[in-house]
Amino acid sequence: MQSNSFWLFAIIVLAGIIEACGPPMNASLFKHLQNPWIAGLVCFLPVLVILLIIFLFSGSPLPSFTLLQRIPWWAYLGGIACCIAIVLTFVYVDKVGVGTFAGLIITSNLIMSVVIDKYGWFGTEIHPLSIPRLIGACLMIAGIFLISKY
Repeated sequence: MQSNSFWLFAIIVLAGIIEACGPPMNASLFKHLQNPWIAGLVCFLPVLVILLIIFLFSGSPLPSFTLLQRIPWWAYLGGIACCIAIVLTFVYVDKVGVGTFAGLIITSNLIMSVVIDKYGWFGTEIHPLSIPRLIGACLMIAGIFLISKY
């Protein structure tokens, strides 16, 4: 492992810790607004504003129309996938609990990621499916079972 990997992993772990706070925050937003669509707008508006400000101050040029046409159609769907996950958070995190909700999201995300790795979907590098990876996925499933049951 490279020496800078420690800091990279630490930043990723910090992002995971921060991200774990999102579902209960979003559930509270939904509880108060009583509308998943308005809660979604309230949730995504600050993200849009922050990204716009960062873009404006970064000095990065706008992509050309030609470049935008070369992007695969499915690459534009990432935001929709995120939106679906956020709306589900509003509605279901309080019904199953934060631990179970996060466990289900993380486990299903990990299993789908292993499938994506195996086939190299979405232009990713292929990583073969191995016995240790399968065992890891099974352990995640066992872990979510324990978290949701107890």
